[in-house]
Amino acid sequence: MLELQNGDDILAAVGGVTVLTEAQAVIQEHLDQDNLAKLAPITTSEALVKIANAIRICKPSSVFVNTGSAEDILWIKELALTKGEEKKLAKEGHTIHFDLPQDQARLVNQTFYIINEGEKISSLAKHVMRTDATEYVRTYMDGIMNGMAMMIGFYSRGPVGAEAAVPAIEISSSAYVMHSAELLYRNCYDQFDAEVERVGIYFTNVHSEGKNRPEDVPNARILMDRSWLTTFSTYCTYAGNTLLMKKGNHRFCVDYATYFKKEEQLSEHMFITGLTGPGGRTTFFAGAAPSGCGKTTTAMVGTDFIGDDLAQIWIAPDGTVRAINPEKGIFGIVEDVNREGDPHLMDCLRGDGTEVIWSNVLIDEHGVPHWSGNGEEHPTKGLNFQGEWRQGKTDENGNPVPISHKNSRCTLLAEAIANHNTTAAEDPAGVPVKVITYSGRDADTMPPIWAAKSMDDGVVIGASIVSAATATEVGVSGVRRQPWANAPFIPGALADYMEAQFTFFNSSKIGDGDRPVIAGLNYFLTHANRGGSGSGLLGEKRDVKVWLGWLERFAHGDVTAIDTPIGYLPHYEDLQMLFGEIDKEYPKSLYDMQFALYVDNIVARLDLQAEAYRNEEDTPPALFAVYERQKKELLALKEQHGSIIAIDRLA
Repeated sequence: MLELQNGDDILAAVGGVTVLTEAQAVIQEHLDQDNLAKLAPITTSEALVKIANAIRICKPSSVFVNTGSAEDILWIKELALTKGEEKKLAKEGHTIHFDLPQDQARLVNQTFYIINEGEKISSLAKHVMRTDATEYVRTYMDGIMNGMAMMIGFYSRGPVGAEAAVPAIEISSSAYVMHSAELLYRNCYDQFDAEVERVGIYFTNVHSEGKNRPEDVPNARILMDRSWLTTFSTYCTYAGNTLLMKKGNHRFCVDYATYFKKEEQLSEHMFITGLTGPGGRTTFFAGAAPSGCGKTTTAMVGTDFIGDDLAQIWIAPDGTVRAINPEKGIFGIVEDVNREGDPHLMDCLRGDGTEVIWSNVLIDEHGVPHWSGNGEEHPTKGLNFQGEWRQGKTDENGNPVPISHKNSRCTLLAEAIANHNTTAAEDPAGVPVKVITYSGRDADTMPPIWAAKSMDDGVVIGASIVSAATATEVGVSGVRRQPWANAPFIPGALADYMEAQFTFFNSSKIGDGDRPVIAGLNYFLTHANRGGSGSGLLGEKRDVKVWLGWLERFAHGDVTAIDTPIGYLPHYEDLQMLFGEIDKEYPKSLYDMQFALYVDNIVARLDLQAEAYRNEEDTPPALFAVYERQKKELLALKEQHGSIIAIDRLA
């Protein structure tokens, strides 16, 4: 069980401020009159103590309070340009930010949870003891903002007043980070105190890039204090490492849901989108996938896009499962974003009127951004994530340098995207979720789509994601387990998180007819692994609309399915009809390749997962019961039909 405020608060231990009167003295000393006046409406005493300690430790030359006013936001944007953290591009409202070459994805091996003696932690997580983290802050953060402005903002992770929204403080010396915060989160300066009182908790995030030099990156740390809901980030600027209202605070929300809101809330690494079905009905989906596995593309296929990355989920008093996006913008990977697969996003990136912060793409001599997979003609030279670039450039190992980093990003307001349902996204009541999906990069085992036969089976789909590593993580490679596509963000024991999942989805609080369909998605089957030739995928981006369309109809009982040991699979005729709606042929031979059951592969996957979870203390027995049943049924079918079972044999 997680205990809040257990052990020393590192900010107070290093900064030395413990009471409000001391905090007020520090604030009075370091803020000018304008910023003192702006901070005056913030009266939450613990928050003021944290701010004072951050000032004491980081020693900035000035402190700027961001109220969210147009004047304050302009000040931040101009500072980003003055510091060189961003540069203007040809299109109005577009800027480019380059991270250091060593800092262009999550620094997985330098990211740690701060824990206390005897505290249980996820077996997939790195941790550091509180005493060691305190020493790091004392050593490396002392004076880290010398000669710099400290910026302070007050935000809400979700629409203000929403059941699962949590307020947060963002403190940073990076104008790029604060500019990004204004695009991604709701500034709640005027409502911060009231939200803290309503929710009972808030998050604090302290970041500084320091001198932003390559030689400092080995000393970079992303530290998350579970007990005091505080993050520390140093010597880096990549937003996934620095804008800790995103994945840092997501981790705290996972903890909070697991240990303090069991059977009430979940905090998930999921998109939220709505799809228009027959008769004009809108069905809302939430879906998890590891970063770089098509999650943003899936979200934007919907007619009512809500969010592409994170979801706060709860059971409403009326028995519906509801969700909000804690963010109001997107921090999206741009590689392979093009007109064919992402028309709405491309309208924002290539059209006028949308504010966009680009990162780590190539900028040509005319100030125009370019990226891999955009379906456009590329320039032969420019400036990119490794400096001056020309066609044919190679790195120190002789490998070609692409025009853009595989984890290059665009940051923009979600409301700029044509299919974004801003009214629903900003409604504190959230949207009712009817379908939940889980997916990863799986080249050879699971079919494109399968629906769980029970809530327990659905939880197990989430627990069983495997995926090839992507460019979103530095120093990670190979195919590995990615439970719920949330494992990097689960601080506590996986068994505790899993038990919370089983409890939530089986809760009697969910109304009759409101229990969501849970399904698996897999876009990454290859011809070579399904009896064909070549390494190409068996599908393409636009197929996503078909898979979601089938689930939409299945959730409403409009289509039936084929009952198999792994779950319900679609009939060919239903998919053929849906492919027709996107003007695409769907031959029966392709369906047969995609939906044949490769029993040996699936059984090997079940064995791999079962063995891994047996090493997890207190794993819920329900998981093993599902694995054992599926394996038994698959092996019985293998006796009848062989190791590769044609889908027609099961229809």
